[in-house]
Amino acid sequence: MTRDTAYPEGGETRRALVTGASGYIGGLLVPRLLAEGYAVRVLTRSADRLADEDWAERVEVVEGDAAERDDLDRALADVDVTYWLIHSMDGEGDFEERDRRLAQDLTAACQAAGVGRIVYLSGLHPDGEELSTHLASRVEVGDILLASGVPTAVLQAATVIGHGSASFEMLRYLTTRLPVMVAPRWLANRIQPIAIDDVLHYLVRAADLPPEVSRTFDVGGPDVLTYAEMMQQFAAETGQRRRLIALLPVLTPELASGWVGLVTPVDAGVARPLVGSLIHEVVCKEDDLDELVGAPVGGRTPYRVAVRRAMAGLPNDPKHATTVAGALAGAAAVTGIALAARRRRDG
Repeated sequence: MTRDTAYPEGGETRRALVTGASGYIGGLLVPRLLAEGYAVRVLTRSADRLADEDWAERVEVVEGDAAERDDLDRALADVDVTYWLIHSMDGEGDFEERDRRLAQDLTAACQAAGVGRIVYLSGLHPDGEELSTHLASRVEVGDILLASGVPTAVLQAATVIGHGSASFEMLRYLTTRLPVMVAPRWLANRIQPIAIDDVLHYLVRAADLPPEVSRTFDVGGPDVLTYAEMMQQFAAETGQRRRLIALLPVLTPELASGWVGLVTPVDAGVARPLVGSLIHEVVCKEDDLDELVGAPVGGRTPYRVAVRRAMAGLPNDPKHATTVAGALAGAAAVTGIALAARRRRDG
């Protein structure tokens, strides 16, 4: 089903296709594009999933599956820029193959439709290291899009700070519910978080890049912090006392994702790849996109300002805070389970 709506009047209107519009980033990107005068089309399996969005009646909705070529062809007709915001982080396994196939299908459909640009949000990552499965898949998808011949901007971001971001919600609940925690030693790794408003700025402006520009871009905020420092600053910004964090090498990504599942509402299928990616230091190596399209108005958002904005109007959730004894007991229980499982595998 395709529902046509009126588009902005005056001047030449560019059409943008947003995939993943029912997700966190896509749902916030759509109104930004509308405000910029774009005619916005969204591809979704069910229009009912968008019914609660304020912008739902202002976009063209194509009901279909990104895995079906016919649906992609309908969605991409007369499109100037495509935002690829689909990731298979659902805990069902084999997400690398699914994302690889989806990216390959997209590039073929974009070539056939004559799409002017693809914009993809990927993950910031170090060079020369064996990446986590999640980050490696994001990088592979970006490489497939860049090799398509369609001008592509791959924006590489680390932790996105904003209410509704899975990465932020994980940070929020871990900090608030665990005043004392036994945590992975790689919480000492450096991260360059980015505010959601800055992510949206770069996504929108990437569509304005000249066609000869097709490459990756690192995007991040002005602060480089360890994950532990991010937690401490979150606690300070929300009026909580300093957290006590003991770093232990035994907490592998697999174990830590189980630990996260005990104290946060983040789905395990999402938490596992997110936690696995924290084993890497993720710091921007360049800020070329600022030179090409301009920095956000007022400059990139400092981490604590981004936290303040994300938490505006939200409770700290103190009634669910875990006691010191409970936090230690929970960590010990998860550790014991993981060690027992490892002994069974090795035995």
